[in-house]
Amino acid sequence: MKTVCIPFREIPQTSSLFSTFLENPELLSAYYSHPPSQDGIAAAARALKFGPEWRQALVDILRDQNARFSSDGMLDRVAEKNLGRLSSGAVAIVTGQQVGLFSGPALTIYKALSAICVADETTRRGVDAVPIFWLATEDHDLAEVNESDWNTRQGLAHYKATVDPSNEGKCVGQIVLGESIEAIVQEAATTLDGPATAEMTAMLRESYTARDTYGSAFAKLLARLFSGRGLLIIDPADARFDRVAAPLYQAAIEKAEELRGALRERSQALEEAGYHAQVKVTDESTLLFYGADGKREALRTSKADEFAAGQAKLTKAELLAALKAKPELFTASALLRPVLQDTILPTAAIIGGPAEIAYLAQSGVIYPKLLGRMPAILTRVSFTIVEAPIARFLDQYELEIRDLFRGKQYIRAKMEQQTMPDALSKKFDEDETVLRRMIGDYRQPLARLDPTLTGAAQAIEEKILGLFLKLKEKVGRAENFRTGVLDRHEKIILDALYANHQLQERHLSALPHLAAHGRQLLDEIVRVITDPAAGAGSSCAGQHHVLFLD
Repeated sequence: MKTVCIPFREIPQTSSLFSTFLENPELLSAYYSHPPSQDGIAAAARALKFGPEWRQALVDILRDQNARFSSDGMLDRVAEKNLGRLSSGAVAIVTGQQVGLFSGPALTIYKALSAICVADETTRRGVDAVPIFWLATEDHDLAEVNESDWNTRQGLAHYKATVDPSNEGKCVGQIVLGESIEAIVQEAATTLDGPATAEMTAMLRESYTARDTYGSAFAKLLARLFSGRGLLIIDPADARFDRVAAPLYQAAIEKAEELRGALRERSQALEEAGYHAQVKVTDESTLLFYGADGKREALRTSKADEFAAGQAKLTKAELLAALKAKPELFTASALLRPVLQDTILPTAAIIGGPAEIAYLAQSGVIYPKLLGRMPAILTRVSFTIVEAPIARFLDQYELEIRDLFRGKQYIRAKMEQQTMPDALSKKFDEDETVLRRMIGDYRQPLARLDPTLTGAAQAIEEKILGLFLKLKEKVGRAENFRTGVLDRHEKIILDALYANHQLQERHLSALPHLAAHGRQLLDEIVRVITDPAAGAGSSCAGQHHVLFLD
């Protein structure tokens, strides 16, 4: 297996903030509490104040949740050991993702592996740490989780779960998949190909059942994929977390104006420094959502001490009373969610991608006001997986991954350079004109010499041109065949590596790769990101890995 790395600054749509975070993180120190390193994790761990009573309650909830997610209702040995370590004082290395259909895009897998590897390295350096995956079950954007795209031998396949209009606006963790999911699982399973097809198919069928929600199905699949690796999964949509979340939500309500002002100042500071604010903060913004009429509605301030969510209007006193009576009606916004996460968990580090790192540059201003501490922020690993047949196409046309970023016109020009040149067709057109002119030039002198030669000259002209045009026609057929082949090969390459102008990891599921290579592929990815001898290692830290599989 071969690995090459590409700096993110060479990848289209990479933000200035993310590039700076990877290459010059010290320039962003005003937005984050700790450097993105093991030293930063150690410093964040020292700042943790996490009561033993809640720590034990957390471990009990995690034990219950992870047992439900497992295949046999029992935790495996490594997960049980990690719960024991968490109970005894270990810190958490946390990542998370929306609960996308069939595990969502491949970046989900890379986030989980990143958390596992960072936790192992943190422990090796003397700070006991366990990896935890946070399920975004309280998110309400159903359109972002009910679809999955796979690259198969037959090309791109798109799977979409049936959407009941009545579920729009609800937290996805509440939405039951229903009986229609079974046919979608069956259809998807038929496109898997490789030695581990049966294993992946079984995982899908066990996880995505008619009775499961988007959240529980996602968690079950993740638990099976990472069985034996010690990854703990947490679903925040659990009533047992309400007593921890309620004081945070109360502070967010009582300090709404102060927090909004601080966020707007932070957004302005980011933009003035040449970066971007991931979340727009307005004069009405708060950090909460409220369950109004069964939907998750953004909580807004309408005027002093008055709030609105959907059609519901409440005074601050009414809102605080509702929080006390029914805390389950409240959920955190994108900017408050990491603070909630780190209120519940003893987080020493968050592993995120470009979007999360941008969110956290804004959230960094509210951490000290609501929690008094902030964890270290590290980026997840990033991969494009190149299967052997795709690698052969790249070699055939002398293409590199970087070439795909330059657009289809550039790709096609490079591909055509390796086959019959377009100039040949153009030369036939030009030489046909020359040939007709050359033969025509003989007509008048032949007629003057002997009029009877005119007919013979015309017959010879027709024969010569006929043979020439027949050759041109054969070349045209070859050219059309070549164009069709190039069309197909170009589509195969782009579908596999850069579909819809997005990195593979952001668009395509990892399950076809895991079916082709088994869960041993996860070991190979870990080896690449942890072992310099694997061809990447520390020299590729913070870059995009391109892994060529045998």
